[in-house]
Amino acid sequence: MKLPNSNARERSAVIALCEKLGKAHADRDADAVLDCYAPDAVVYDMAPPLGRRGADRRNLEEWFATWNGPISIESADVELIVAEEMAYLAGFNRMRGTKIDGEQVDLWFRTTMCLRKLGGRWCITHDHSSVPFHMDGSYRACIDLEPETTA
Repeated sequence: MKLPNSNARERSAVIALCEKLGKAHADRDADAVLDCYAPDAVVYDMAPPLGRRGADRRNLEEWFATWNGPISIESADVELIVAEEMAYLAGFNRMRGTKIDGEQVDLWFRTTMCLRKLGGRWCITHDHSSVPFHMDGSYRACIDLEPETTA
C-alpha cells in the first residue's frame, strides 16, 4: 500500500477501519458494515439506485442473504492520503465468494472512498464502487477485467 507522508497514528486508524469493513463483509455482519459509515454518507455502490444518502441496512442484509459463506474482499493498487481529519483512498477491490445458488464470484471493481474524523473516530462519508462498461453500444458491464498489476 502506497502511503504518503501523514500522521502515522491517523493512517493506522484509517487502515484499521478498512480492515474492519473487510471483516464485516467476510462475516456478513450488517451492523459492523454500517458502523463504518457516517449516517449521511454518500453511497454510490454497484446496486441500484444511482446513489443514496446513508448505507442501507435492508439492502445490505438482503444482499448478504444471497451468499453462502464469507465474502472475501482484498485490495490492490491502493492510494491512501490521510490528513488530520480527512482521508482519501482509491484502488481496486477483488470480491470473491460463493452465492447460495453455487455460483463462484471473482470480481474486480474500482473503489474510491472519502473519510472524515467525526466525534473522534474515522467514518466513511463518500463511497463509490463501480465497474466499467463496454462502450460498443451493448452497455454490458465489464466484469472480467483485472488490474494490470495482478495479471
